[in-house]
Amino acid sequence: MIKVGDTLPATTLMEYSEVEGGGCSIGPNPVPVEKAAAGKTIALFALPGAFTPTCSAKHVPGFRDQAEAFKAAGVDEIWCLSVNDAFVMGAWARDQKTDGKVRMLADGDAAFAKATGLTLDLNGKGMGLRSNRYSMLVKDGKVVTLNVEAPGKFEVSDADTLLQQAQKA
Repeated sequence: MIKVGDTLPATTLMEYSEVEGGGCSIGPNPVPVEKAAAGKTIALFALPGAFTPTCSAKHVPGFRDQAEAFKAAGVDEIWCLSVNDAFVMGAWARDQKTDGKVRMLADGDAAFAKATGLTLDLNGKGMGLRSNRYSMLVKDGKVVTLNVEAPGKFEVSDADTLLQQAQKA
């Protein structure tokens, strides 16, 4: 499992773009993790899936609503990762009104989750391989803090915990 001091895996996530420009087209666009994280401080949080009750009611809104506080703490971007496709993440971004606050990134084939060792096997529940619920602070591609939830819990991967860590970093 990835740990503090490790570099993020060199995988590619996907992001749905509503507007064409800056080298991206409308629709899914690749986000090479290594390049996207270079030189930035990122508050990254991951969820088992989009549109799930806890994620929609608490996790995403917590980060969205505290976006300005994260910026004041030196965070350049907030990333939300989920094992879904870019179209689902784009729809969830619209539903959660995250535009300009949280980048909703798709890990469609769970490559990032597998590379970090932060997978959640929900095959027995008909949902396949997913991501654990966690948050991390990343500086220039290196993990500074890591908060991994126990199964079925929502105690340490929330926006408040990561914001406090960002303010101390």
